[in-house]
Amino acid sequence: MNQNLTTIKFNRQEFAGAFGDIGTDFPLLVAMILATGLHTPSVLIVFGLMQIFTGLIYRMPMPVQPLKAMATLVISQKIAGTVLLGAGLAIGVVMLMLSLTGLLDKLARWVPKSVVRGIQFGLGLSLCLLAFKDYLPANGLSGFVLAAIAFVLIVVLIDNRKYPASLVVILLGILYAAINLDEVSPLFGFTLPQVNAPSIDDIAKGLVLLALPQIPLSLGNSILATRQVAHDLFPERSDITIRKIGITYSIMNLAAPWAGGIPCCHGAGGMVGHYTFGGRTGGSVIIYGMIFLILGMFFGNSFHQLIAAFPLPVLGTILLFEGAALLLLIRDQAADQKGLVVAILTGLLAFGLPYGFLVGIVAGLLLHYLPVNLNALKEIGKQKDT
Repeated sequence: MNQNLTTIKFNRQEFAGAFGDIGTDFPLLVAMILATGLHTPSVLIVFGLMQIFTGLIYRMPMPVQPLKAMATLVISQKIAGTVLLGAGLAIGVVMLMLSLTGLLDKLARWVPKSVVRGIQFGLGLSLCLLAFKDYLPANGLSGFVLAAIAFVLIVVLIDNRKYPASLVVILLGILYAAINLDEVSPLFGFTLPQVNAPSIDDIAKGLVLLALPQIPLSLGNSILATRQVAHDLFPERSDITIRKIGITYSIMNLAAPWAGGIPCCHGAGGMVGHYTFGGRTGGSVIIYGMIFLILGMFFGNSFHQLIAAFPLPVLGTILLFEGAALLLLIRDQAADQKGLVVAILTGLLAFGLPYGFLVGIVAGLLLHYLPVNLNALKEIGKQKDT
């Protein structure tokens, strides 16, 4: 392979590209820390180290992102942080087995997009309900005013790549928290990640509650879509395979929980974000990782206080838009009658039942692969009505 294709650069373009994904990552990190009570410096440090790891391994803008299905479930269902760490180990083991055995390629083809869209639909409903029920009313009248300001900012900046809407709103929330803090610890202080050892019970719960619902999304979004975008943007990089992406995905999740890091994945949208702003090598991802690493190691305790005081209505506004974006992904199933039914059923089951995401996945797969004739079902319905 041409050495120029794998050279890591640190220049203005790479520095600009480093901020291409922060608008998506940062709100999820804040929300997960608030929901789980995880050690803020550990989360930031490990997230930064994972970025640096992928930048060095791939030598291209291969980003690391929080696992969105897990994040949504943890935020909406208030699942304990220890279970989240256990889920990271569980999905790391599963992905490693799938990658090494070659089953990853087959399974990625076996899970239909309609089921993936259904899971996303259910996640979107969960986020929207959480935002309306718990977050937006949290601070009374002043909270609704703050949420309205955040809503307007997001609408105005929704397509602005120079000033990402969610990042601007997060900074608004941090400013509000800083103004209203009675006392804050010294700004600077050295902190290391906390060592964690998830129990067998946490790993088992994490597998059922978080890892299994995440796997179909990871197959579609984190692995297949990332591989496709990598080939589109860097067609000369023939070494970017599903197997390689699956292995680095698993390594990150096998390592992160021991140091208090959240489960994470690669992401097609993040790669596009880095590339759009100028990232062409691993330099942009490494710079991005260094920002989180420095923030966690030297400013983590002060940052934790700001996060703890973060206004929930602002976070609720961001989560509302995140939820709406997930709901709207179902649009690409509109032309496929059976696919739309599968997606809606999967999403409603995932949203409405205990262990709903696991139930929804099973039901969606059965409905997709069983020879169901929807027109015949309609005729039966009409006959019953008459």
